[in-house]
Amino acid sequence: MSDAVLQQVSARASQDLKRTIDDLCAYLRVPAISCEPEHVGDVRALAATVAQDLAALGFVSQVRDLEGALPLVAAHWDKAGPSKPTVLVYGHLDLQPAGQGWTQTTAHVPKIKRGRLYARGSADDMGGWMSHVAAIRAWQEVTGGLPCNLKLIVESEEEIGSPNLERFIDAYPQDFTADAMILTDCENPSTRVPGLTVSLRGLMEAELTVEVMRGDVHSGLWGNVVPDAATALCQAIAKLVTPQGRVQGALVEPSAAKVAGAQAVPISKADVRKSVHLLPGVSVLPLQGRSVGEWLWLQPAVTVVATTLPTASEKRNALKGKVSATLSIRLAPGQTPEAIMSALRHSLRKAPQGVKLTLEQRGEAGEGWSYDAQGPAFEAVDRAYQSAWGCKLARIGVGGSIPFVAMFARRFGDLPLILNGVMDPQTGAHGPDESMDLDVFAKSIQANIALYHELSVPGILK
Repeated sequence: MSDAVLQQVSARASQDLKRTIDDLCAYLRVPAISCEPEHVGDVRALAATVAQDLAALGFVSQVRDLEGALPLVAAHWDKAGPSKPTVLVYGHLDLQPAGQGWTQTTAHVPKIKRGRLYARGSADDMGGWMSHVAAIRAWQEVTGGLPCNLKLIVESEEEIGSPNLERFIDAYPQDFTADAMILTDCENPSTRVPGLTVSLRGLMEAELTVEVMRGDVHSGLWGNVVPDAATALCQAIAKLVTPQGRVQGALVEPSAAKVAGAQAVPISKADVRKSVHLLPGVSVLPLQGRSVGEWLWLQPAVTVVATTLPTASEKRNALKGKVSATLSIRLAPGQTPEAIMSALRHSLRKAPQGVKLTLEQRGEAGEGWSYDAQGPAFEAVDRAYQSAWGCKLARIGVGGSIPFVAMFARRFGDLPLILNGVMDPQTGAHGPDESMDLDVFAKSIQANIALYHELSVPGILK
């Protein structure tokens, strides 16, 4: 295919950018919140709309249903022919709840300010897969087709952990057959440098319980004489982390290549301060000779996400007999739940005042993931992004845990898995004022246009 055709397709996408953003905003106005039963109808309505819109682009598009699951949109276009590869694009249409604290707009009223589109789901993940829809439309409007065969999977349950995605794969395996997969739910290290995600941390929960007495007792009568379970719980939690705030005794030593890759991504302490809005005088945790990227992507972390301590409305003058805390534990890629639980229990071996401490895993652990993104397909990806962004993709990790990625890696690990997206450090996914940088969106569309061409070249995938 000539460079002139590629330029025409790119120009068409640029001309259509406002239309694309308008289409995206129409989707964003739908409160498709998968974790709230009152919004199931919104999720189903949006899935039906997306399927209709993909059909209008010439795709064979269907809404897949399974008992007990929210719908999945599966669409395919195979007119490039059997000699061309098939590329699958995955995204999700469901959203996190709005939450509190929005200042730029309300969650489901998209608004553009200072070059960013604010709305829940703008970058996570509507903008991600819509960047592909825009690239598809530009190719079709200029050439009447696509350089490779394409499949789109748009899930409705990612924000609740993709509990039924593997059931859909088993029930409709033909929807997932491909030569390469592009998973759009990831981020870029900055608005200037595109990212290719090559590792994820795992995720598990544990319950830390402190028991002192059979029940609560009057603090005025017994304070200073018997232990308080609430205070002992705080002391126990403090034992789990070092003075620098990291998990005690559970750090790992990643490979030299992974460490070098993390160091190569330019994330400064100033970037951290800006991204999370640290208050004046609050410091970024000491780096201790490691890069920000290594701490974020390649090391474990522990967070207290819930307790049974009294709330302000429940306060009373009593020493607590029994309290507990729920810990969210991020596992380093390749780290096992058994290894980190052993380290945490070792830290708790000396209980304050001999109180009874128990630490138990809750539920199943989500796997971490690490990937070696090498070979012709990833050279093609780099060329596509070089053309659109002016630089190759930085190999990055994601500190979060994305269950569908680990599952895709287990089911389709023999295929090139291309993990990218439109998020950046200012996106604020899952929080108030989630936003997408519109320049990142435009560059991602252009990169996708070039990527379909690059992956269609003989010898890259087939």
